[in-house]
Amino acid sequence: MKQRSILQLFFGTMTVTFILIFTACTAPPKADPVEANIKMYSHVWDEIMNKGKLDMFNDSNFTKDVVMHVSPTDIVGIDSARAYYANFLTGFSNIQFTIKDIFGQGDKLVKHWNFKGTHTGVFFGMPATGKTLNIDGTTLVRMSGGKIAEERDFMDNLDMMTQLGLMPAAQ
Repeated sequence: MKQRSILQLFFGTMTVTFILIFTACTAPPKADPVEANIKMYSHVWDEIMNKGKLDMFNDSNFTKDVVMHVSPTDIVGIDSARAYYANFLTGFSNIQFTIKDIFGQGDKLVKHWNFKGTHTGVFFGMPATGKTLNIDGTTLVRMSGGKIAEERDFMDNLDMMTQLGLMPAAQ
């Protein structure tokens, strides 16, 4: 009986030892680069749009030759991107920028967003209207080395201009 319990203890100990050795030798799970890009990207745009931190436009977050595809001409470079988005921060107060959904594959991200604010300042040369803007859009993003390299925004510009009172409402 005593010999049997010694054998059980031995095999039990060996089993636990084997499990510990096996689990200690397995590689830790690798960080998902898409998830890391989503986390970084979401943080940067929250800081810029909701907190007004234009200093987030830097070479830690954006590639030096970042491209923002807009009409009529693309915005190229960190300083130009900062100046472009400064128009939103000076043109609107009470900004609420929400990322409604974001997902990715490889170095690409897709963001569905909502922008709310009151047009209380000059916005791309348009004087303040005092009107509230509430608009959804989508952004296609390309990341490079964990940095934002390229963006292409899609939104209903006619709806934006109508909400601001700069275009008549559709009949």
